[in-house]
Amino acid sequence: MRAERASKPGLLALAAVAVAFAAADTYVVVLALPDIMHGVGLSVEQLQKGAPIVSGFLLGYVAMLPLIGRIADLRGRPPVLVAGLVLFAFGSLVTALAYDLPMLVAGRFLQGVGGGALVPATLALVADLYPVERRGVPLGVVSAVQELGSVLGPLLGAVVLAVADWRVIFVINLVVGVVLAVAIGGASAPSGSRYARWHSPLDQGDAAGVRGSRPFDWPGTALLVVMLAAGIVLWVRPASLVSDLTWGELWVPTVGSSDWMTPLGLTTIAAGILLVVRCLTARRPLVDLRGWYASAREADLTGAVLLAIALGGVVLAFATADPKVQVMSAQGGWYLLAAALATLVLIVHLRRADAPLIPRGSLAARPAWGSVAVSFFVGAALVAALIDVPLFARSTVYTDSQLLAALVLLRFLVALPVGALVGGVLVRRLPAETVAAAGMLLAAAGFWWMSSWGPDSLSSWTATLPLVLGGFGFGLALPPVNAAVLASTDHVVHGLAGALVVVARMVGMLVGVAGLTTLGLRRYYAEQADLPPVKEVCDGASRCQAFSDLIRSAGVAQEHTVFAGAAVTALVAAGLALLLLRGARTRGMGAAEALQTLG
Repeated sequence: MRAERASKPGLLALAAVAVAFAAADTYVVVLALPDIMHGVGLSVEQLQKGAPIVSGFLLGYVAMLPLIGRIADLRGRPPVLVAGLVLFAFGSLVTALAYDLPMLVAGRFLQGVGGGALVPATLALVADLYPVERRGVPLGVVSAVQELGSVLGPLLGAVVLAVADWRVIFVINLVVGVVLAVAIGGASAPSGSRYARWHSPLDQGDAAGVRGSRPFDWPGTALLVVMLAAGIVLWVRPASLVSDLTWGELWVPTVGSSDWMTPLGLTTIAAGILLVVRCLTARRPLVDLRGWYASAREADLTGAVLLAIALGGVVLAFATADPKVQVMSAQGGWYLLAAALATLVLIVHLRRADAPLIPRGSLAARPAWGSVAVSFFVGAALVAALIDVPLFARSTVYTDSQLLAALVLLRFLVALPVGALVGGVLVRRLPAETVAAAGMLLAAAGFWWMSSWGPDSLSSWTATLPLVLGGFGFGLALPPVNAAVLASTDHVVHGLAGALVVVARMVGMLVGVAGLTTLGLRRYYAEQADLPPVKEVCDGASRCQAFSDLIRSAGVAQEHTVFAGAAVTALVAAGLALLLLRGARTRGMGAAEALQTLG
């Protein structure tokens, strides 16, 4: 029993580190994006063409979360954690080796799927390991490290770019992902009652990739080694071999001009295809693809695909738009139409399916579906800080430095994990609705303060106060929302419930940026319409500093509107938290309630 208790913080610590590292990858391209684009043949002026580098990761992260969360309920938490890390590591390898945009986007998508798998599995793991009254602090830790990734990501990117090529970022991801997968696999090896709690019957005898007495798949391993070796040599292109008359033929395309049509490229493809065939047909494969496919079918693969299309349509409509000038991308209307149609078909499917993706009644409790609703509005407000604080800084004080403008947000981001830790402690002593509402009220106050910033406000130390206040408030609200949904749902759907809360926040961010951008642009155009003619201001000249100052004032007014709208959104989140999270038993039952239940 003592060993079992000791393993709890160890396994959770590994899972938390994995969540933080995957979250950091969400933001790692902030500084590296120009270098990454150049690496696949795009110039900085082609920023719209490079948008899939970001949206590809986000699409994988959001669209597949519900399916992965449900599989975590069926197969167990550690197996999904290990599989997520392996997929994240493989996606990092593909990204590091990418020489064109499609390959790069494919790698980022795989990274998103793998990284997204870690969050719901870790939240569900907390619920498995700790009783209701002791979940507050672990949930606070998980929320804190997840948000800490937003700080570590840009810093990691900056450090690596200062000494090495951008591809090294993803090589680091590959190494860390593999190490964490091995560590979690070892920490979650079968052990008596602990094994019974953490794994479903589907994984008896093969939990977290621990095969026990199973024979090792040497043919599958050999194919994997050949695929990786050929792909790495294809990318590294050793000068001594490329220039050799004999070995150099390995880099000469047999058809066309693509590197994939070279002997090395074709070897990589062939080994990959044979590895997949091996995993699908062998009795004891290196990767049990048939088992995972069976789990996906049991989790309702049809419903998951429909939900992925619906979520993917929302992601593509808004994530590929330029928030400074667009509400949605040029094809956004078509994406949203596809999302709406998929949603309608999904609703019909969920009503008719025998075992739907979202089991009937699983979110029936008010705090359960209320947590999803609150999380949506938390995301809708949060996005204003993540996008518009750097935009405000760039348009006012730091006009010549994108880096310094981005670092202004660091004050907000550092306060966020601190608030999450405090929120985890408070939710053990106070009702979840009280802690969540207090956090969002602080966030609203921070945004309202920002809405009064002048063009030179960021030059003063006082500008730090609303940023810290807002970041702390958002952090404070995250643990009680997670605690409420876990306390109000059955343990057999904790993975799904955690996934839906995360998805709601991400979709809220996308919808929020669209709504707040619309309000801001309307204010901007209204301010511009009231400006006097440029020649009147500049005494006949076509441009002057006085007119530039007027344009800048219109931009400041635009950001004021966005911050004020975010404050209202945060107030809505606070009100919903008070109404919908009430009754969530996040602190366990008191003595009187326990006696009443027994009676």
